[in-house]
Amino acid sequence: MPDALAGKRIVLAGGAGGLGRVTAERLAAEGAELVVSFRTRKPESSPGTLVQAELETAGDRARLLDAAPGLYGLVVFTGVPARAATPDQLEQAMRDSFESNYLGPILLAREAADRMRADGTPGAIVLFSTMQAGALFPGSTAYAGAKASLAHAARILAKELRGPANIRVNVVSPGVTAAGMAEASIASGKYDRFLKDGMVPRFGRAADVARAVRFFLEPDNYVTGQVLTVDGGLTL
Repeated sequence: MPDALAGKRIVLAGGAGGLGRVTAERLAAEGAELVVSFRTRKPESSPGTLVQAELETAGDRARLLDAAPGLYGLVVFTGVPARAATPDQLEQAMRDSFESNYLGPILLAREAADRMRADGTPGAIVLFSTMQAGALFPGSTAYAGAKASLAHAARILAKELRGPANIRVNVVSPGVTAAGMAEASIASGKYDRFLKDGMVPRFGRAADVARAVRFFLEPDNYVTGQVLTVDGGLTL
């Protein structure tokens, strides 16, 4: 329904660039009222109200949610690649990944759900994992482990919120997408073999991910507790 989000207040955590920016533009075009967070680099423009926030910090999470009274939806794009170039970097990479890719997003999701439930507002929460959380990619321990944990925690939250609360929680897991974390790797040719070997017809686009988010935000959606992998079939 093209006008179903008109007037709905939606927080896009980490929605200032990459995948988030394209999603924000799509939702704003449908009349959604957006609150968009950024971590350190404030964008020059945004289709919504801008709030600086680090999700690992309780006060920042509260300030972000305070900017969106009557909250209907939450989408959490935030995360870090958590790469360890050498074995001695792995421990710190895992700690950073846990904070940014799991702890902050899950705490924000639970706090947003508490506000929705207190207001008696049916709503939707969309979290971001990765195809690496469901498939085995060597060298992805720090990143994929935290993202897999996030997907499982999201399904637990979905079970807690099903029924009368009518707050749906779902997860989008992008594949190799020409926006966000994978953009530089695509430009370097790192993933060209996926095209050469016929694994995917093209690399993903930010619009592919935005469509998945929009699907989960639809007020009449009957889906909760699910992980949707948007990877063109790569993990097959």
